[in-house]
Amino acid sequence: MPAKTIRYYEDIGLVQPSRRDNGYRDFAVQDLHKLAFLGRARSLGFSIEECRTLLSLYEDHERSSADVKDIAQSHLARVDRKIEELQALSATLRDLVVRCHGDDRPDCPIMDDLTRSDLAEMRKHPAGTTL
Repeated sequence: MPAKTIRYYEDIGLVQPSRRDNGYRDFAVQDLHKLAFLGRARSLGFSIEECRTLLSLYEDHERSSADVKDIAQSHLARVDRKIEELQALSATLRDLVVRCHGDDRPDCPIMDDLTRSDLAEMRKHPAGTTL
């Protein structure tokens, strides 16, 4: 984990290593476990606030696994929605790429689609309104 990330986690209170007399951080084994925990949670896409809550639950040995599961299920639902959005985007782009000849002709379904989308967006937001 980069030092910059560790400093950030310290700045926002996720880890609080002790300091030596010379000002250097002194990471206890527990701090290293927290950093590994945070690294894994972030790699799974949990937000900083979700990590904060999960870390609190990690430190609470009387926690309910239902609380942990609720957080994970909410995150999974967001991931699934994002996947659906990306699959729709992929299908649209794939269709446009297939329809484009990709040769020396100036006509291009990709450009036509981008232009239509731009006009549709402008109709939703008439001149003088903020997009």
